[in-house]
Amino acid sequence: MNRVQKALEHAEQKCRNNGGRLTSKRKLVLSGLLLCEKAMSAYELVDFCQQELGEVIPAMSVYRILEFLQQQQLVHKLNLANKYVACCHISCSHSHEVPLFLICGKCQRVKEISLGKITEEELKHDVEQANFQLVSPQLELNCVCDECSAGA
Repeated sequence: MNRVQKALEHAEQKCRNNGGRLTSKRKLVLSGLLLCEKAMSAYELVDFCQQELGEVIPAMSVYRILEFLQQQQLVHKLNLANKYVACCHISCSHSHEVPLFLICGKCQRVKEISLGKITEEELKHDVEQANFQLVSPQLELNCVCDECSAGA
């Protein structure tokens, strides 16, 4: 079984456990993110699904699907790029730490790593000391991947 199929099976089970359904259109959008392995906008996903998967999905449907997939913790929205990426922990059954996304500004490839529990607590503390409240601990860093760096 390939990694995309395995991830889709875990995603389907996770949705069922949460009282949701991973419909065929939702599977297509998630498959697009899993296959592409880079951050994609809703419109890029529309094009990818049509060109690579042979399915036409309207942009408004893709936005609704992405919202559902976010609620199920299967995808992440990257605010810096205003794009989406599949969660790299779809096939895991354990809890995860705060995600830290390394985003290549040239090719849009994304690597998800964990921040770490101690760092998360320090971050929350520092935010509160600055008289702010942390809404989301998700962090995104503008980077250049090794492939793009070597090609420069």
